[in-house]
Amino acid sequence: MISQVVIDKVLSKAQETASHSWEYGTVFEALLEYRDPHYSIFHDPFPGGKIPELTVEGVEALRYVKPFIQTNSARLCEGNGSSSDPTSLCIPALLLYNSTTSQAPDNPYLSAVNRQLHDLLSTTPRYSNGAISHRDAYPSLWADFVYMVPPALAYHGVFTSDIGMVKESVRQCQLYCEVLSTSKGYWRHIVNAEGTGSVKSDDGAWCTSNAWAAAGMARVLATLRKSQYGSETADEQKMLLNMTKGILDGAIEADTDASGLLRNYLDNETWFPEVAGTALMAATAFRMALLEPGTFGERYVGWATCKLESVSRYIDEETGVAAPVVNSLKEGQRTPLNGINPEGQAFVVLLYAAWRDRRTVAEDASVPMAGTDASRT
Repeated sequence: MISQVVIDKVLSKAQETASHSWEYGTVFEALLEYRDPHYSIFHDPFPGGKIPELTVEGVEALRYVKPFIQTNSARLCEGNGSSSDPTSLCIPALLLYNSTTSQAPDNPYLSAVNRQLHDLLSTTPRYSNGAISHRDAYPSLWADFVYMVPPALAYHGVFTSDIGMVKESVRQCQLYCEVLSTSKGYWRHIVNAEGTGSVKSDDGAWCTSNAWAAAGMARVLATLRKSQYGSETADEQKMLLNMTKGILDGAIEADTDASGLLRNYLDNETWFPEVAGTALMAATAFRMALLEPGTFGERYVGWATCKLESVSRYIDEETGVAAPVVNSLKEGQRTPLNGINPEGQAFVVLLYAAWRDRRTVAEDASVPMAGTDASRT
């Protein structure tokens, strides 16, 4: 099993190497869930029905992410052709807005978030079914989008008491599922609108993008459950449960590699086994076991525990580097990345935090959990 000392090294490498908007957002989330879990979406994100009032100095995740958030442009960070990737920084930007050291008449963070969301919702192309494109230039649906945008929409909806925005976060997940899901439960990676010429779709079930989607929907579900809209979003919660279960079931069914890791493409046995997607998929299984233990019982917890053990074997204990990992900028590359994958490093931390949180709750005998004798499914 991975030790906390090794996880600290893994996290340090994630912070050192992140260089894109979605990586900053993911490292922020890993820091929050690991270092300050009380404030994460899976614990107590809305004390008194509001987002928490924190100090930048007191929360490592905010200290980390603050230098990367732009407050003087249309987007919170350079998107490299995507308006959805910078949207992953909306949640930390709102927390920075609400921090006790930032509250002032000229506090720039809220207006920056509003510009980012206006750019996303009003100027980004849409697919024929209304799904917001992951790319700026043409309608293109990437499963990755579901981790970047819906959690931010749901969180902002709670912050502004806008149930329409909260429900829109789920609708976007559903619209993506309509286009990307397969008969085996897992999703295709990329589908582009017709008429995009030489731009290629990716019909393969990329492990990391499926993990992005499943983990994103788990975050949205937690947001709904922890917010004032829990009782008003029963239908939306059921949709999220079903869609997330489909991806996890598909991944478990495809988990046949002797390494104990999921393959880079779930639906193709010729691909190399890969740490990053495996880690985030397993983290999601642990989170779902906490959110809905009656559905995500022993089968899911046992599987996630096996994946944690497998991932542990592929972490260099001296350096904290995870390998083999995909080159996330060239997911079709047939060989593992010769270097560090920042998001993969963060995924390992998210896996450890999810395992730790579930173990902590399960140890409380007064709260029966999936995977225990009291709630075995």
